[in-house]
Amino acid sequence: MISIGVLTPHAAVGPEEELPEMAPSIAIRLVRVPVKVAGAGTAEAPPTSPVGLRALTAAHVLDEAVELGFTDPIDAIAYASTSSAYAIGFDDEVAVLARLSRRTDVPVVGTCASAVRALRLLDAGRVALVHPPWFDEELNELGASYFRSQGFEVVFSASAELSLDPGQIEPAAVVEWGARHIPDDAEAVFIGGNGFRAAAAIDELEFRTGRPVLESNQLLLWEILAQTSSTLSIRGFGRLFA
Repeated sequence: MISIGVLTPHAAVGPEEELPEMAPSIAIRLVRVPVKVAGAGTAEAPPTSPVGLRALTAAHVLDEAVELGFTDPIDAIAYASTSSAYAIGFDDEVAVLARLSRRTDVPVVGTCASAVRALRLLDAGRVALVHPPWFDEELNELGASYFRSQGFEVVFSASAELSLDPGQIEPAAVVEWGARHIPDDAEAVFIGGNGFRAAAAIDELEFRTGRPVLESNQLLLWEILAQTSSTLSIRGFGRLFA
């Protein structure tokens, strides 16, 4: 059994639900980064703003969360925050993951860095970004800038016009919205937002669009299995696991 530590600055349920759905045999230890310790959550730096998100990636904040939260042995850590990666950019995201890995002596993976690796593996140069309804236009543009910085052509970056309540979003609604809005020239789709919980929509959306679909929590699992050399077989969650 693989034991995964999930580190996230977000209150919304996401990876702790989707990772076991995709791989029932894994064990999850969830740690939420304390917003107040980071100095986020104020009127000047709300935790979902780029300023607040950057504060939540500070070394002392993450170190305290890891030290207090992961007291039992784990095999890997998943840093689950699409928006944090967008706020700090690819280079800083990779640096954060590498530093945490050195500190904990286990592989540490991140959502968007994993997406970059997967897109390159799939040889997909043109990507459509589908974000949760609660992502504002600033985050949509930061997402586009993130992937453009790594040489991808972003042909679409928008928030899905669905319920603002994550618990009310059904996979079928994600599929229908995506099938209607994803441009024909996209070579792959990235569904961002670790609280979006769109993993169950991946297979059908791939069928409807004819293109590979990457999803935030799916990517974390895929990268952890690669980093831990696991032979665990995952079915029903996209061609990424083929």
